[in-house]
Amino acid sequence: SRPRGAGGGPALLPSMLMFGVILASSGLLLMIEKGILAEVKPLRPAGGLLSRRGGGAEEAAGELDYEVLRDIRNRTIRAVCGQRAMPRSVWELPAGQRRTVLRHLLVSDKYRFLYCYVPKVACSNWKRILKVLDGVLESVDVKLKMDHRSDLVFLADMKPEEISYRLKNYYKFIFVRNPVERLLSAYRNKFGEIKEYQQKYGVEIIRRYRKNGGNSAGDDVTFSEFLRYLLDEDVERMNEHWMPIYNLCQPCAVRYDFIGSYERLNADADYVLERVQSPSFIRFPERQSWYKPVTAEMLHYYLCNTQRRLIKELLMKYILDFSLFAYPLPNITSEFCRQ
Repeated sequence: SRPRGAGGGPALLPSMLMFGVILASSGLLLMIEKGILAEVKPLRPAGGLLSRRGGGAEEAAGELDYEVLRDIRNRTIRAVCGQRAMPRSVWELPAGQRRTVLRHLLVSDKYRFLYCYVPKVACSNWKRILKVLDGVLESVDVKLKMDHRSDLVFLADMKPEEISYRLKNYYKFIFVRNPVERLLSAYRNKFGEIKEYQQKYGVEIIRRYRKNGGNSAGDDVTFSEFLRYLLDEDVERMNEHWMPIYNLCQPCAVRYDFIGSYERLNADADYVLERVQSPSFIRFPERQSWYKPVTAEMLHYYLCNTQRRLIKELLMKYILDFSLFAYPLPNITSEFCRQ
């Protein structure tokens, strides 16, 4: 941690501190070199919870995997966040970190919950549900472009005493995703489809990392160029679509009651909706027909066609998301990539 400032609060460097704790306790650097963590089986999409859409209990295959992973996740977060220098509340965070997390905590006073939204982890559909719960939308199936600001209540817009009350008394949840899969999803979406991102970030990335790239419109950024850009960026100044989940939602300063997985999106979303006692007619929206998800084959292709040095350096930057949320590091060994 940095020395205490004039305001009296500790100006923490949680990324470096936690990285040191995790690195010392589990030898992650060695595991990255040898591809050991890549042998951990990823969480399988599974049921086992009662579905709000009817049909009774789903087949329980994968439930044991889920229980084990949830236990690992909870134990890891308790161990790391229990370190003496870690923040115990949002008020112990430096101003910039506190501002980020409060801007990502959405509030439902009617159903008394806080949801920390993470871009590229189905946050648009959760925002749609919030608008239905507040009576702004009639249904989650209404066809309209999502406005990510209007008709939503952010914890950052409230007074300190109102913030503290809700953090203490409301049900709090987040949804997480495999870090490299989330980055690839952001890359394909923002630089392959969104002109605003091509012009704002793409042009700069190409100008910075490509010889004679000054005439590019920003729509041909390569994945390697994108990763080089991420390596050079200050984590706390990153765009929210590729900022680590740890920095967005601060799971040490905010004690979440539930951490859902993108890999179990529907089952975990049903659990949360039941837990907050939302109306039974509200269900998590189905994936849009036009949406093309990141597949295992696609992820394999991009990672194995990227310089291994870039991947290894990037893992260090997102190591907290891998470790705290129990995601296996990607297998980038030569043997695996030859398959």
